Amino acid sequence: MNIGAIVLCGGRSNRMGQPKAWLRLGDEFLLQRIVRLVAREASPIVVVTAPDQEIPALPLDVIHAQDHHANRGPLEGFAAGLAAFDSSVTHAYLTSTDAPLLTAGWIGRLAAEIGTHDAAVAIHDGHPQPLAAVYRTSVLKTVQSRLAGDQLSLRGLLDAIDVVRIDAETLRDIDPDLRTLRNLNTYEDYLRLLDEAL
Repeated sequence: MNIGAIVLCGGRSNRMGQPKAWLRLGDEFLLQRIVRLVAREASPIVVVTAPDQEIPALPLDVIHAQDHHANRGPLEGFAAGLAAFDSSVTHAYLTSTDAPLLTAGWIGRLAAEIGTHDAAVAIHDGHPQPLAAVYRTSVLKTVQSRLAGDQLSLRGLLDAIDVVRIDAETLRDIDPDLRTLRNLNTYEDYLRLLDEAL
C-alpha cells in the first residue's frame, strides 16, 4: 500500500472572507501546516488549487494540480488530485486546507481499516466525513463519471462506491478530542483557534 494525500484549497472561502491557505498559524501559513502534518503519514502530496490561485511556498516535492473547472466543489478537486498521482500510489488521504488540527495517525488507522473496500470513512454524530478519509485511487473513474453527470456531491460519491464506515469514537485513542474533524469555516473559528494552544 502506497498512501498519498490530496489537500484541497481551491474553495472560495466565502464564510472566511479571505483565502484560508494564507491564514497564519505561528510561523507558517495554514496550507503549509496541513502539508507538513499529512507528510508524516503520506507521500506524495498533491495540493489542488483553483485556476490561477496563488498559494504559499511549499516543499519542492509537493505536486501542484488545478481544478479543471472552477467552482464545482471538492469533488472536482478530488478528481484533479487523483489524476496527478502516478500508478504507484494506490491509496489517498483526502483533506482540506481548513483542518489544521489533524492527527497524522488518523491516516494510518483508516488505511489499516480499508481492506478491500474503496474507501474508509469516519462517521461522526451520524454523518460521514469524506474530507478526512482514505480512498483507493482507483475510484477516479467513478469520480469522473459523477462529475460528467453533474453529480457534484462528495457525500453522494460515498453511496456509489464500496465504503467501510468507522465510528469516529473508536479513533479517540489516536485523536482524543477528534481534532482531525475540526474545520475553520469562519473568521471567528480562526480567532478562537489562535486563542488556543496548538
